[in-house]
Amino acid sequence: MKIGFDAKRYFHNHTGLGNYSRTIVKGLATEFPADEHVLYDEKSWSRTFRLGQKAEAEGCQLFHGLSNELPMDIGKRHMPSVVTMHDVAWRTFPDMYHWTDRQIYDFKYGRSCQKATHVVAISESTKHDVMRYYGVPEEHIDVIYQPVQELFYTPLTPEEADALLQKQFGDTLPNDFILNVGSINSRKNLLGLVKALELIPRDQRPLLLVVGNGREYKQEVLQYATLHGLQDSLRVETDVRDNRVLQALYSRALFMAYPSHYEGFGLPVVEAALQRCPVLTSTVSSLPEAAGPGAVLVDPKDVEQIRQALSVLIDDRTQAIQLASTAEAYAREHFEPTRLSLQMHALYERLTGN
Repeated sequence: MKIGFDAKRYFHNHTGLGNYSRTIVKGLATEFPADEHVLYDEKSWSRTFRLGQKAEAEGCQLFHGLSNELPMDIGKRHMPSVVTMHDVAWRTFPDMYHWTDRQIYDFKYGRSCQKATHVVAISESTKHDVMRYYGVPEEHIDVIYQPVQELFYTPLTPEEADALLQKQFGDTLPNDFILNVGSINSRKNLLGLVKALELIPRDQRPLLLVVGNGREYKQEVLQYATLHGLQDSLRVETDVRDNRVLQALYSRALFMAYPSHYEGFGLPVVEAALQRCPVLTSTVSSLPEAAGPGAVLVDPKDVEQIRQALSVLIDDRTQAIQLASTAEAYAREHFEPTRLSLQMHALYERLTGN
């Protein structure tokens, strides 16, 4: 089978959508080496208006848009098309987006959902959002979970983790810390987490280590911490670029706190679980799917509930370790890369008749 991929993010995005693209293609190439995978890295005009025609002319039997989008000419082609929808955050969390961006995303991504032969949603939550906002019939959507980068499936030894953290941070990292990973924006709810941490007595409060970056919302969180005397309880690291260092942080953290308001999938939850790191996350959107039965789930709008969950994971280490073991087993079963590659290829076969 010859499959064409819109590979813009594969080549040019070094985080979420790029990681998804590279992991999907690598998994398919590993499991189905007889297939031909064509990675298109087109200029903007060609990518938007002519890529479908080009892929069909070059003999592709199926085209897959890996990041919410298909070429505008895809509806004129005879080959089937698949689009992966990661989320519809511009609809579910519109305050994060400028009005113009929301209109563009609605047009480009909504149209792609409606024109695709089939939609891949990376969670049940995203599937229902696509059905709700764009009217795509349920039978035209498959849920195929997002694979995690391969390195996270092989835990580091304590010695390896310590060496990586020593190289990155020297002796500045405390023994006990809570980890938060991801972009610092209002959807991720870092301010709610900081407010909950503030309710824990100072002498019982571990450091909250945030790995990520942001703009206005980041400044809002830092200003709150300063005004409320929390500077010593919050540390933001913006230059962790090696995912092995991130893996080491998961393995050393007391737990990972991720009380987001909305996620298409919630990749850090799975990355943490695979390192047997206890997880605190939200009851909403895809996060219960990503976390499984081993996570502590909270209402992200309820600061007191977040505070209670923090206290449980800080105070009861035995329970935290048991929960982490359950979460790891769930993650290894549900997000195993070979399983996900087989599911994707089975969809391709169904659509092409191969």
